[in-house]
Amino acid sequence: MALASFDLVGYARRRNEVLPRSRRGASALSPWIRHGQLTLPEVWAAVDGSGADRAKFRDELRWQEYARHLYARIGEGNSEPLRRSLALNARAEIEPWDRSMRCVELNLDELEGDGWMVNQARMWLASQWSVRHGADWRTREDHFFTHLLDGSRAANRLGWQWTTGSGTAKAYGFSQRQVLRRAPGLCDTCQHQHACPIREWPDDPPLAPVDMDPRLQSDPDVGRTAGPEQAELYSTPDAVWLTAESLGDGDPALAAHPRLPAVFVFDLALLSRLRLSSKRLVFMVDRLAELGTLRNLEVYLGDPVRVLAERSLAATFAPVPGWRRRARLLKLAEVHPWPWLERPRSGSLASFSAWSKGR
Repeated sequence: MALASFDLVGYARRRNEVLPRSRRGASALSPWIRHGQLTLPEVWAAVDGSGADRAKFRDELRWQEYARHLYARIGEGNSEPLRRSLALNARAEIEPWDRSMRCVELNLDELEGDGWMVNQARMWLASQWSVRHGADWRTREDHFFTHLLDGSRAANRLGWQWTTGSGTAKAYGFSQRQVLRRAPGLCDTCQHQHACPIREWPDDPPLAPVDMDPRLQSDPDVGRTAGPEQAELYSTPDAVWLTAESLGDGDPALAAHPRLPAVFVFDLALLSRLRLSSKRLVFMVDRLAELGTLRNLEVYLGDPVRVLAERSLAATFAPVPGWRRRARLLKLAEVHPWPWLERPRSGSLASFSAWSKGR
């Protein structure tokens, strides 16, 4: 439904528009892509439009794929600066996200109320927090992760690092100029319109080189990063293990066993630590409820390894560290390939351009 209703016309010109909402060209497909209800290959093949619109949209899909390659290879290490570290110099008495500023208030309200923002708004908030105020990006990246329906450690974390310059050496500056251009009229409703605290372009923040993870340049184990190229069959499964990455009807393991029960486990310890917003949980529960009308579905709350300990499982590989950790402790009868848009290679992931040149 979300994909069928997306109109690509004008995407290249309007994807960064923030207000009014009627001007926005962003697809808003990311929550469904993040949870596997839509795959990147599926979306890639479905889009139709002018050459410029299609090319720009597909370029954004490739950015999503690059983020997944990076996270699949480096995993939790991607919480550290990629190549440079932004010097932290925040002053405790100053709130970087001052809600008296309409450009901040409006986008935070949308984040916390709807669980989604256009990419331009994400960059505004990230830049305001870290580039202008020197506050630690990791704390607010966690805030994004809590609320965003498409919250992922791959794309969202990379977006923060790109904005702060950790991966490119060039930070994204946010000033009133972008608001006037992308959200016309918003400044007219702001109490700071005649003395805007972001009227001037921010100074370039100091960036210090860091010891780069050698895996950014080459992958010592592409098979581990990418998962199987074809289904690996070890024994006969009695259930299909679903994760937050694999909730689509076309999930390879799910499609291979239409008569087997599907099993999903909400990880109690993980939920307690992440404290996801109710709207994120409702998004997943709604999808599980829909799936439950189509086939036998079991949903549990607890430790996935303990809940699934006695089951023989068919599963689809997921390019996230948590999947690998649990998979090692479970009895996987079948492991199906992840539906990559472009299967990971061994070359450089130090930047999107380096990754693109290695195709």
